[in-house]
Amino acid sequence: MLESFIEIEDKLLKALKETAFMSLTSLALSVLIGLALGLILYITSEPLLKKNNLIYETVGFIANTISSIPFLILMIFFLPISAFIVGTKIGSKAVLVPLTVAAAAFFARLAEASFSDVDKGVLEAVIASGAKKSHVIFKIVLPEAKVSLIKNITVTAVSVLGFSAMAGLVGGGGIGDLAYRYGYQRYKKEVMIICILVLIILVQLIQKIGDVAVRVISKRGR
Repeated sequence: MLESFIEIEDKLLKALKETAFMSLTSLALSVLIGLALGLILYITSEPLLKKNNLIYETVGFIANTISSIPFLILMIFFLPISAFIVGTKIGSKAVLVPLTVAAAAFFARLAEASFSDVDKGVLEAVIASGAKKSHVIFKIVLPEAKVSLIKNITVTAVSVLGFSAMAGLVGGGGIGDLAYRYGYQRYKKEVMIICILVLIILVQLIQKIGDVAVRVISKRGR
């Protein structure tokens, strides 16, 4: 296995950079979009704020529809759209569009769940005191849900990493591409094992960062 590692060392570093680019960029975009969608879902489902069944059902249907499509199929479907947005159907940039769409839909539901866990008694007390609903959302709901949101961002980051590994099947680059082209197609099991170990290490690293962030934020909130 050591010989195989030395043989693909340069390619592995290149694949790691591509995976980092795909994962970090799409994660940042999906968290921003998913957070906004999650707030919309929460606000339009909460009678204390601005309940609106039509908006809730519409946004929820879109998020559920995207989440129900296997990522590989979604990625292939979005390739023409990726070409229009980023100018190419291949490479790491092309995968950013389907990655962001899939992760945003996934995170939107997680964010909604985080907001829904906020104590309604606190909301009722603040609203009864005459506070504006915008104040309730930005000063109460978001701060109260931040620990849960960090946990769900960690879950989303792991999912995005898994999605990015599938990008190799359509020429998206990254660890998945290395495992597919040099491990599977060339029948080099050692390369496949190295790629799997790298992915396991990355997942553990993401989870560790998430756990540390949760502990730090929890201490500050005391």
